[in-house]
Amino acid sequence: MLWQLTQMLWVGRVWLLHLAVVPALGLIGLAPLLIEEIGGLLSVLLVGFAAAGVTLQVLVLIKTEGLRSLWRDMRGQLLLMALYACAMYCVVRMLLPEALRWQLFSYLVLGFSGLLLVLQPVPGWSDRAREARP
Repeated sequence: MLWQLTQMLWVGRVWLLHLAVVPALGLIGLAPLLIEEIGGLLSVLLVGFAAAGVTLQVLVLIKTEGLRSLWRDMRGQLLLMALYACAMYCVVRMLLPEALRWQLFSYLVLGFSGLLLVLQPVPGWSDRAREARP
């Protein structure tokens, strides 16, 4: 249950900001520079929140499936990709603040990793389904 709750919070928020909040600010009629500033500030906060959520999911995956699942399981690979995208976003933002396309690319990699992770089964559920069969 912790896996699904954490996943819903960080993946949903990442996509909500990109697809709903920033365009809605434009429809309200705010100045483009103000929209860019608000979007940049919120994206930094959401990437940090996503990194915490991904770390929690990594711990849940390791506890249920073992350490090897980080490299051998699709869920582990997607979680590592999401952590890498968070780190890449932060590094690019600190070292090259004018590289907005790299920041957007990192943000989208994080979002698509999350979407693909949503399609994967929850750790431990496949084992319980096998045990429940007579």
